[in-house]
Amino acid sequence: MSLFGSLYTGVSGLSAQSQSTAMISNNIANVNTVGFKRSEAAFYSLVTTEGRASRYSPGTVSVNRIQRVDQQGPIQQSISSTDTSISGNGFYAVKRDNDSSGLSQYLYTRNGQFSEDAEGFLRNTAGFYLFGWPLDVDGNLPSNQGDLTSLVPVDVAFLGGLTRPTTTAELALNLDSDEVDSTLVGALTAPPNFTRSITMYDSLGNDQPVTFEFVKTYGPQGTAASNVGDTSATTNLVSDMGVTNLSSFTVAIDGGAVLATIRINNTGAVAIPGVTDVQTMGELINAVDAIAGVSAFLGNDGELVIQRDEFRVVGNALNLANGVPAALAGLGLTAGAFASNTLNSATYANGGPADAPPYSSEAFPAPQFFPGDANYNARGWWQVRVIDPNNNVLTQGLMNFTPSGTINALPDTDGNIDIELAGIDWGNGSALQTIEVDVERFSQFAGNYTVLFADQNGAELGLRTGVDIDREGFVIAQFSNGASSRLYKLPLVTFSNPNGLQEVSGTAYSETDESGEENLREAGSGGAGFIEPATLEMSNVDLADEFAKLIISQRAYSANTKVITTVDQMTEELLRLR
Repeated sequence: MSLFGSLYTGVSGLSAQSQSTAMISNNIANVNTVGFKRSEAAFYSLVTTEGRASRYSPGTVSVNRIQRVDQQGPIQQSISSTDTSISGNGFYAVKRDNDSSGLSQYLYTRNGQFSEDAEGFLRNTAGFYLFGWPLDVDGNLPSNQGDLTSLVPVDVAFLGGLTRPTTTAELALNLDSDEVDSTLVGALTAPPNFTRSITMYDSLGNDQPVTFEFVKTYGPQGTAASNVGDTSATTNLVSDMGVTNLSSFTVAIDGGAVLATIRINNTGAVAIPGVTDVQTMGELINAVDAIAGVSAFLGNDGELVIQRDEFRVVGNALNLANGVPAALAGLGLTAGAFASNTLNSATYANGGPADAPPYSSEAFPAPQFFPGDANYNARGWWQVRVIDPNNNVLTQGLMNFTPSGTINALPDTDGNIDIELAGIDWGNGSALQTIEVDVERFSQFAGNYTVLFADQNGAELGLRTGVDIDREGFVIAQFSNGASSRLYKLPLVTFSNPNGLQEVSGTAYSETDESGEENLREAGSGGAGFIEPATLEMSNVDLADEFAKLIISQRAYSANTKVITTVDQMTEELLRLR
């Protein structure tokens, strides 16, 4: 029995080494196959058990195939923007057809040599269709992204081009703090002190120049400004300006009692209790400044300006009235009530005090600092008009700058300081549009008007010029207008035991019980690797290692043939016995 058993043992050795040689030859044949994973033979013995220890029956040898799917292959550079490799764990989800239903089987591959076919689908060199998550208009993934049903074939064909409507813009500029102010009512119709245009794009790809007009103004608080300029603190009110000596005026607020009476006294007349005598413009300014809730200063044109400090409460007013004889006309001022002005009918809804007046459009950022704050600057107000190409006012409002020249604005809940242009109707059939203009880098310093930069995210009509896949797995279409669009995101499919996958033709694998269920991951998360653009993962076959194994298998095969030859000779000797 042991003699014939030895024969069978030798035969099993030949079979096992043949299997090993077949695996080695397959590895060597696929040394240049993109994404190929080598296999190796694992030998194990089959033992024949005898009841008596004095007798031995030889067993046989068998072989198992071990796949090295989890071993990384070397990464090689490629000139194709749709070629990708995976650095780390994971597989691309592919199919033999572009059917996204469950009627056709998903396969998994590391062959990332993709290119566009005649219909616009991305397919690899084995002909498999690449599948990915479609992105919505906001770039979001499907809500069921953990399921294979969320995947669709990656189709990069475009029958037309791409337009990108502007949604955000950014403007950085400096406004001249030495500009001559206008009254708020006058600023509504005054020619702008400075303009700047930004070209926006509508949903049809048309360019829409939007103009920003800036007018220096005294602000929303009640203001009386003289029409006489070129004065200084030393200007004598009687001899230099011709104001009637001993004329006076009174100052009150909110229509209430007179807070102060100011008399122009250039002759040293007898003082009157409760009346403040002044001779020069500087003395007049100091006298008004001493009144609670009221300020005075010389404007940038040398004009006298008297203002109500507060503007938070609707109706806050500065009241000027002539005495006998009248003094206001000689000073270039008008008698009356100067209320906190409203720029338009929009309510103040962007934050700040609840009792603030409707002095500005809701589209404008709310001030962060108000009268009484050290960072509030009563002389830092500008009226801003935003004009469309048809000369329609899209919005208008006031902006204030701090004493340090930075914009006085309260960031919104996203931390942005924006002018929001909402519901824009360009009048050409394009969709209504909302554009947020970042104005955080507005400043007000003495000097020239300066535009640091202007930018926006829109684009006119452009034709597709290429397709890229980035490291995060986004499939991105590039267009001739400089725009790009994310179309899909490629998942990486991981398995608990990738070596348990079933190999199929085309360097792909199918799921088995041994591999475990698939898990769809975003690149770089959940244990998945990264997608390396413009590269290819080559075969993980090491030729030197394979040749060494081939020599061993060859010698082992030859040795087993010797066993068979020897047993044959022994049986021949046995048959010769008489």
